[in-house]
Amino acid sequence: MDQKQKQELVNRAVGAAECAYAPYSNFHVGAVVLDDSGTLFTGCNVENVSYGLTCCAERVALFKCISEGGGVVVAMALFSPDHKEPISPCGACRQVIMELAPGGLILMAGSNGSFVETTPAELLPGAFSFDEEQATAPL
Repeated sequence: MDQKQKQELVNRAVGAAECAYAPYSNFHVGAVVLDDSGTLFTGCNVENVSYGLTCCAERVALFKCISEGGGVVVAMALFSPDHKEPISPCGACRQVIMELAPGGLILMAGSNGSFVETTPAELLPGAFSFDEEQATAPL
C-alpha cells in the first residue's frame, strides 16, 4: 500500500468521524476498513448514556465488514478531530481487531495531519486467541 492509498484511507476515516454520536465524551472517532476486494466499510463511535452500551468506531467498521460479507481485512484507519496527535484504539477494540483483522495494517491519525502505522500484534501483545485443539463442541 503506497502513501497515497494510506492517505485516502485516513481521509475516509476523517469523513466517518463527522457522523459520530458523542454527546457525553465529545470524543468523535471515525474508522474505515479496507478488505481484500477493495471495498471500504466506515464506522463512527455511537455513545449511550449507559457507557457500557457505547460502540467504538473501530468495532462498528469491522462489524459492518463482517455483516455485509466483506473479505479479509487488509487495512484500517482511525481518526479523531478532537486530538492533534494520532489516536489509539481502546483495549476492547484491540482485541476485536486482533480477531477480525490479525494481518491488517492499522493507521492511527490525529488532526495535525500525521498518522502512525502499526499492526494488531503490536497493539495487543499476548492477545486472547482461539485454539481449535482446545475447543469443545456445544452441548
